[in-house]
Amino acid sequence: MDFFIATFLKMFFVMTPFFVLSVFLTVTNEASLQEKRHLAVRVTFSVIIISLILMYFGRYIFAIFGVTLDAFRIGAGALLFMSAVGLVNGNKDSQKLADFKLSELAVVPLALPITVGPATIGVLLVMVADNDTLGEFFLESSAMTCSILVVGLMLYFSNLIEKSVGKQGIAIISKITGIILAALSAQIMFTGIKNFLVVA
Repeated sequence: MDFFIATFLKMFFVMTPFFVLSVFLTVTNEASLQEKRHLAVRVTFSVIIISLILMYFGRYIFAIFGVTLDAFRIGAGALLFMSAVGLVNGNKDSQKLADFKLSELAVVPLALPITVGPATIGVLLVMVADNDTLGEFFLESSAMTCSILVVGLMLYFSNLIEKSVGKQGIAIISKITGIILAALSAQIMFTGIKNFLVVA
């Protein structure tokens, strides 16, 4: 149970849910409630499919490109740290997405790369490569799916969340998420570096 909760929390924060929510609110500013919820469902479904594909075929990606797990840990950690810095500093690129039609945004860019960005992909591949048993793989994929569903519910009820905490509140929570991600990225990189030094 602890393993499931730890994986759930890791994936939840790695997907930077409050940043995703702020982007979602920006691009659906002029949309009706029905359009927002329809888009939220499409985004959630797309993220689940993309993430499960990465989990199932992640180990083959390592084999094809000849990348070691520790090298990927360091790379994924670095990307995750960049995402964390972006959250803490505030990312203004999301404003540019408002120019697109809602129907064009579900898969790209809301699902990929905003929700499942390079850092999330890296963490998914590292997580799968660490699997020792089928049971662990099942628990991790279940925890990941649950975390995606929670993010999807946040998008589905984005209007209520915005009314409750306001845009300023979401911005503050995004910065806190960034700090947590920075710590997580440091842990991933340190593990990779430590293993490299032990082998050397």
